[in-house]
Amino acid sequence: MAEWSVEEHKMAGGRSHFAEFVARLVDAKDIKDAAVLIGILRALGNRLREPRSKSLAGGLFELRGAQIRIYYGFLPGLRAVLIGGYVKKRTDTPKAVIRLMRTRLKEVQDEYEKSRARTSGKKGR
Repeated sequence: MAEWSVEEHKMAGGRSHFAEFVARLVDAKDIKDAAVLIGILRALGNRLREPRSKSLAGGLFELRGAQIRIYYGFLPGLRAVLIGGYVKKRTDTPKAVIRLMRTRLKEVQDEYEKSRARTSGKKGR
């Protein structure tokens, strides 16, 4: 089976919320956890299930490490897009974090649709 492409969502200016999240990790276990989870996502893609991945509905998914959560969604063509992360400090994830990740996922999906529309518009010329 083909490997999935795992990409970071880049904002205007080339910044990545996911890269910023990883750069703030200080615990070696969390850094290793993040690397392992990304590797599993690359290998399994949308076949990844609990306990390592949880669907949060609406196309938003959560990779689950011991203390970290990595948020992602899918795009066509075996592509997973990383949109951010969170270091878990309590049993539940704050609703504000989930809302933020949903907003970021919507940005990813909107950008994809715009790029598709531009591409299909060029084909018709």
